[in-house]
Amino acid sequence: MKTTLTILAVLIGLPAAMARADDDCFVPMADWKPREAVAALAADNGWTVRRIRIDDGCYEIDGRDAQGRAIEVKVNPGTLAIVEFEYDDDDRGWGRKGEGHDDD
Repeated sequence: MKTTLTILAVLIGLPAAMARADDDCFVPMADWKPREAVAALAADNGWTVRRIRIDDGCYEIDGRDAQGRAIEVKVNPGTLAIVEFEYDDDDRGWGRKGEGHDDD
């Protein structure tokens, strides 16, 4: 009975874990672009960088966008593609933009 319950618990939690894994980056360190390239990506987009760190195998940029909103941007370290873009909208709290640079 305990084994059955354990298996059920794992199967129920599996979809949530898989959904979170979509934001993870799985790139060998040898294929990573340097932090300077991430800083250049931020500058090209008009972002002010407060900090660049590593989260879930991705680069994460904490800073402000061109409109002055606080942002958190996850970037694939091998391709510099944007994996996730979150911003702080003072009126509504944190929001997300779609992958890439489109305005939602």
